[in-house]
Amino acid sequence: MVEPLIDELKGRNRFASLYNMAGPAEVSFPGDKNRRKKVRVRGIKQASKQIQERLEKDLDSLIEDPLIFLPKINVNLGKPRRDMMAASLKEIDYVASKRHDRRWLAKRMVKRRGCVISRSLAGSLLAALDGDHSTVSVFNNPVYGSSSFIRRGNGKQSHQAGIQNFNNHKLRLLVWDDHAKSGHWFFSWKNGFEYTGLSPLAPDDWIESALNNASIKFSGDEIRWSKGLDEETVTNEMFTDSGWLKITFQNGVVAGLSQSSLSKPDEAFIPSIALTMLPPKISEIVEAEWIWRPTGWPEDKPLPPKGLEKLEEIILAWMSMTLDDSVLARECRISILNSIEDGYVCGNNWFDSEGKNELLEYLSGSENEKEAISTILDNLDSGIHVRQDGQTFDLEDDVVRFEESSCHPLLVSLWEEYGMVVLEKMFDLNGEKADLIYKKQLQRKQGFGAFLRELDANLSTAKKLDLLPWKTNELPVPLNFADKLIRKAGDHGIASTVSMARKGSGLESSMGWAWLVVHDRTESDAWRFDSSSRDKGSDWVPALKMLWDSAEKILLHNQKDARKDYIVAMEKLAEISGAGKLSKP
Repeated sequence: MVEPLIDELKGRNRFASLYNMAGPAEVSFPGDKNRRKKVRVRGIKQASKQIQERLEKDLDSLIEDPLIFLPKINVNLGKPRRDMMAASLKEIDYVASKRHDRRWLAKRMVKRRGCVISRSLAGSLLAALDGDHSTVSVFNNPVYGSSSFIRRGNGKQSHQAGIQNFNNHKLRLLVWDDHAKSGHWFFSWKNGFEYTGLSPLAPDDWIESALNNASIKFSGDEIRWSKGLDEETVTNEMFTDSGWLKITFQNGVVAGLSQSSLSKPDEAFIPSIALTMLPPKISEIVEAEWIWRPTGWPEDKPLPPKGLEKLEEIILAWMSMTLDDSVLARECRISILNSIEDGYVCGNNWFDSEGKNELLEYLSGSENEKEAISTILDNLDSGIHVRQDGQTFDLEDDVVRFEESSCHPLLVSLWEEYGMVVLEKMFDLNGEKADLIYKKQLQRKQGFGAFLRELDANLSTAKKLDLLPWKTNELPVPLNFADKLIRKAGDHGIASTVSMARKGSGLESSMGWAWLVVHDRTESDAWRFDSSSRDKGSDWVPALKMLWDSAEKILLHNQKDARKDYIVAMEKLAEISGAGKLSKP
């Protein structure tokens, strides 16, 4: 009776010495001497009444039946010398027979040799005999949770916590961690606990309980399905747009998990099942298959072998709890999409090598943007992959992969390398003019829909202005001013020419007045022109009106035959204004 108490006191003194090691200097306050000092030891706490009652109940049950924490043995055991489980059970049984011998238990709980589980059992039995449950230790594990237990001896905390909390179907598995590392298998659920030896043979009841208590809820019985699926889809392995995961247990039970059910679970699916078995290797008792193919992929065409191989690696990583549920579906699709070696891949869609038009139709964007993408595709020297983050990669395979389905981000990624090609092929631009436009768009990254539309409109206007018979510098005064006004009106509209018409001097002022009269813009501007300019300009109005009418047909209505009328009108205006005979256009 005395020696266990001495050992316990020594243990307490040993722990006390650890916590009384040199630390920060203490700060004293008035009245401290009259206060009782409180020593808080990390991992140890004062147990609540509820915890004390629970521990007392469980420890009483442990004293009554020290083997209560053992799993059901469903295999034939070998001899203790060769069978780790048989050796452990033999020693556990011997400790159980000594459950009322305090002195023997006190020695066994600190003994370094022998079965480690027996050491923890001895400490737990001694804790049960002591009857003081007011101070407890806390076992805290990020995976298996936390629980209170009474620590005695040198046994593992996880073992003591598992033995004393034998009703916790997850925590009791930790008692057998060393056995699991040696290849032994255990399955635990609320209504059962079984050991299946060196083979992972999941009990039917465990499978039923695991699926019923999983983080994802299922419908059905033999065939189960999550929200987002139905019985017909899972039974017939039907393809869906986003794909789904089929898992099959050893006993033939099948469950289908949709992408939506995997995207936002309160708890990860695999841990919610695997943590009720040890080792938690769900891949040993479950076969998983990703049911999906790209939209447009022929039914009779097998998926690329490289993609299927990568797919197996991803699913194995997920079952090994190293890949989150939320990214599983995306990673599975990407593994297949990135293994395709021909045609066009866009989003989750595949188009064959002759399907460029179908690809362009699928893309979202303006006609100009799609034409730019088409121009780039026609000028590729090899395959290309444009990722969602904008990175581009040349590929050896003759395949185009677009992770985006919108034209603008694709053009942002491709403009640096293919912008000059687009300007040359679409707009017949090259040289310094093309280089200026290319660099400006590269730096500004204006929306490509607006950029290409404006560029097309500006170039179209420029081409139409080129249809005018004379260049501005080929015409004498004041005809050159009339030509400038016409070109500016064709490029930016009539309103943009009003200010320009006001600022002319001499004969240009007269032409400016004529221009304002032609467009009925003189009401508030008469005071800006002297009487001489107004008189001359008024005489030129009929000829200038003929000139603008023919120019309007050329610039706004694309009537090339109006060029002759323009020449006649310009020659008449030259005659009336005294500009003299004109050179041939």
